[in-house]
Amino acid sequence: MQRQTAQRVAIEAVFGAAGRPLGPLEVLDAARERVPSLNLATVYRTLKRMQEEHAIHPVELPGEAPRYELRAAAERHHHHFRCCECDSVYDLKGCVAGLKKLVPSGFRMTDHEIVLYGTCRCCTS
Repeated sequence: MQRQTAQRVAIEAVFGAAGRPLGPLEVLDAARERVPSLNLATVYRTLKRMQEEHAIHPVELPGEAPRYELRAAAERHHHHFRCCECDSVYDLKGCVAGLKKLVPSGFRMTDHEIVLYGTCRCCTS
C-alpha cells in the first residue's frame, strides 16, 4: 500500500473532482491548489504508482500522450470526446449500436474505440 503523502492525497482528490480523463499537466495544475510545491516529477511518479495499483487507467488517444481516468470509469465501456480548442477530454455515456454491421464478411470484431472531436461547452461560450 502506498504511503498517503500530501501530494498523493492532492492528486487523488483531483481525479475524484474532475470526473474526466486528465493529463499529467492538468493534474499538476489542479493539485498545486492544495500543494503549491508539487512538481511534475512527483506527479509522474504518483501516476505510475497509481497505475501499478490499478487505481487509474490510461486513456490513449491517437497521436497523443496518455491521459488517465479512475478505475471505476475505465471498468465501464465508454468512449471519449476531445475538445480541439482546450485539449480537454471528456467521457461519453453509452456506445454506438450496430458497429458489427460495419465489419466485413468473414471478419470478427473483438473490440473498438471511438473518439469524437469538437468544441466543449466551455470553449463554445
